[in-house]
Amino acid sequence: MTTDAGAHPITSGDPHRTVEAVWRIEAPRLIAGLAGLVRDVGLAEELAQDALVAALEQWPGSGVPDNPGAWLMTVAKRRAIDLIRRNERLRHNLAELGHRLETGAAEEERPEPDEIEDDLLRLVFTACHPALSMESRVALTLRVLGGLTTDEIARAFLVPEPTVAQRIVRAKRTLAGKGVPFEVPGGGELAGRLAAVLEVIYLIFNEGYSATAGDDWLRPALCEDALRLGRVLAGLMPGEPEVHGLVALMELHASRSAARVGPSGEPILLLEQDRTRWDRLLIGRGLAALRRAESLAGGAPGPYALQAAIAACHARAVVAGDTDWVRIAALYEELAKLLRSPVVELNRAVALSMAYGPEAGLGLLDQIAGEPALKGYHLLPSVRGDLLFKLGRREEARAEFERAAALTRNGRERALLESRAAAC
Repeated sequence: MTTDAGAHPITSGDPHRTVEAVWRIEAPRLIAGLAGLVRDVGLAEELAQDALVAALEQWPGSGVPDNPGAWLMTVAKRRAIDLIRRNERLRHNLAELGHRLETGAAEEERPEPDEIEDDLLRLVFTACHPALSMESRVALTLRVLGGLTTDEIARAFLVPEPTVAQRIVRAKRTLAGKGVPFEVPGGGELAGRLAAVLEVIYLIFNEGYSATAGDDWLRPALCEDALRLGRVLAGLMPGEPEVHGLVALMELHASRSAARVGPSGEPILLLEQDRTRWDRLLIGRGLAALRRAESLAGGAPGPYALQAAIAACHARAVVAGDTDWVRIAALYEELAKLLRSPVVELNRAVALSMAYGPEAGLGLLDQIAGEPALKGYHLLPSVRGDLLFKLGRREEARAEFERAAALTRNGRERALLESRAAAC
């Protein structure tokens, strides 16, 4: 394999890090393009990994090509041709696939932008197919679209690496075994499948924004990966209001990240944050995405756009006292009509307490306290403890904070709740 005449030498002390940086950028498009050709996500990833190995072997000596993505695609396509020729099971596909793969496979081939986008969109919907469990969708999405290694995914979600590896392998086998088509669903199926895609991306973001377990309150890398996936999806589906709604929600929440933790990593609650540390660039991007979502929705915003509108109320308040809690409570009421979720009602109780006093919020909490979905959910006693504390019912508040501390699996959050119990 020869490199482009304009290849750039690797001057970094660790050439592998340079190759890996390029891989993180190019991997989703590479895998998407290959999956579009071989119609198998698992095989596409294996071929892409072969190309990565070739880059690790050659680029430290020959330099990074001017178009590294095309270089990787060329190598991967040649590996695919070799594989097809060797594999008896796929012999009947040789004529068709061999022609497709070899056509235009010159060095540094540059595929059409529209073709790349189509393949990426198909890959998004394939990785988030409803035939897979949510855990498998998340792992496969981070692997093939986020470019994360199994070790990185395992560390992000605090599960053993073999568990993540098994989920990815099972996901690929399931997709291949069920003959899941590599396509964007059409007609009425699109809305349901898009909702599943958005749910996966938001789950990844939430795990980074408020880690469910472990010693860290934030995992910024996961937030960044989710934001990147959301922005890619918004570029691929510019006419879908809820895609822009989700991007707006993530941008606005991510804008607070620097103010959400103290010097030692301890959590800082929303009303106590230094808002001068909020990222104004991300806020601007979030508000712009929200305007697009609302414009496309035509007066009927979806759940993500409504949540983004709530986040926008916080973003627009220069100080906590300026927050329009009446507006937030009204938005939560609209959201509750769409989602009918006990967790949404829990958040609405907080908004009601801020807008109309702690008694109003406590009344709603009493109504939802018996919901099965909230059993064992640490934020229910946490919110209840906060409202009781504001009402001067210190002993009851302390008991609720202690119960919340016992339920959470996040070490930082547990310490915060224990300190609030002690303050009672």
